[in-house]
Amino acid sequence: MMFFGDFMFAVNDIMGKWLAGSFSAGQIVLMRSLAALVVLVPMLLKGTVPDLVRLERPGLQMSRVGLATAEIVFFYMAIRFLPLADVMTFYLAGPIYVAAVSPWLLGERVSGRQWLAIAIGFAGVVFVLRPGSDSLSWPALISIAGSLCYAMMVVQSRQLRGTPDRVLVFWQTIGALIVGAILAPFGWVSPSLADLAMLSALGVISMTAHLCIARSVKLAPAAVVAPIQYSLLLWAILFGWLVFGDRPHPSMLVGAAVIVAAGLMVVRGRGGSDTATEAPD
Repeated sequence: MMFFGDFMFAVNDIMGKWLAGSFSAGQIVLMRSLAALVVLVPMLLKGTVPDLVRLERPGLQMSRVGLATAEIVFFYMAIRFLPLADVMTFYLAGPIYVAAVSPWLLGERVSGRQWLAIAIGFAGVVFVLRPGSDSLSWPALISIAGSLCYAMMVVQSRQLRGTPDRVLVFWQTIGALIVGAILAPFGWVSPSLADLAMLSALGVISMTAHLCIARSVKLAPAAVVAPIQYSLLLWAILFGWLVFGDRPHPSMLVGAAVIVAAGLMVVRGRGGSDTATEAPD
């Protein structure tokens, strides 16, 4: 289930990169969110309206919605200009950022070995950025911002673990829908029927991926399934090469290997924490 969910996210990402060449991030997010709401309807019918509006820690809920929405917008902005593998490399550093802030925001203990892994992971991110070279561009910085938003969203999801998943996903989708509706008129392009189908498929595919991943962590310990999320990088490299002819830079491959190794050290050291099981979008 985890492997299939990650594969679906990879398909979603490659479709998003294709569409980002013709449509703005706001328009993509708007259409994606509308389609995702259709998939959410059966889940929402299992609950009641008070369940959706009587929120646990409303301020934190809204902060999480803002971070989740910013992460999606940044992602679609970045993949318009960067190879998908580069963007995914930055995003897969998310569990490392989560571990770095967890002692202060989650009250979780981080061992010396994990701090070493965190330092190695940060070094991997810097290596991929290659400061002083042409790769240190604003799309790369947007990718970093998106990965940080993703990491903080994961932290806040853990702080809100008493809230049902359908409530978290519903408000996350509504937030993206609102922001997408605000941004979409700027640079709106009328989609063809084929484009409309692809834009709608983004929401269906990503929501299916979320459901598969959520199910996988209920069937097996998170420490077992979480490392499978790094298969996203392999799919990104493969699809980017086959579809767009993107050949990964050697420094990206080395930095990605460092980040993945550090992330696995962090996940293994957390002994099954769920903070690494939410796949980046």
